[in-house]
Amino acid sequence: MKPIRALRSLLIPLACLLALAAGLRAADNPATADSKPALPRLVDLGADKCIPCKMMAPILGELEKDYAGQLEVVFLDVWKKREEGSRYNIRVIPTQIFFDAGGKELFRHEGFYAKKDILAKWAELGVALRAPAAPGQP
Repeated sequence: MKPIRALRSLLIPLACLLALAAGLRAADNPATADSKPALPRLVDLGADKCIPCKMMAPILGELEKDYAGQLEVVFLDVWKKREEGSRYNIRVIPTQIFFDAGGKELFRHEGFYAKKDILAKWAELGVALRAPAAPGQP
């Protein structure tokens, strides 16, 4: 009878620990942490004081607004957060990196990138973005 109690006293904490670890992994996973579907993502790495980066800012804002729910747009200031430049292996700013919904890098571009060229690149990569509604239309 004592070996069973000893085994039970080991198994119960182990089961609790495994359940806790599984819960933490689920909370860390963006796919399970919230119910939002994964979206293709455009990451722009630059700095708020760099001239070509400043030229990109309104384009990124328009993309974020016009394609909300279809595309995630992220700006990372590598002068304020230097580790981001290393993380993404940046050589030049601005750099735009295109990721699929699964997080796989599809393409990267260095320097200023016009909105029409960004949209054309998404289409070339097979990401079909619906055009934004004209003002006054639902």
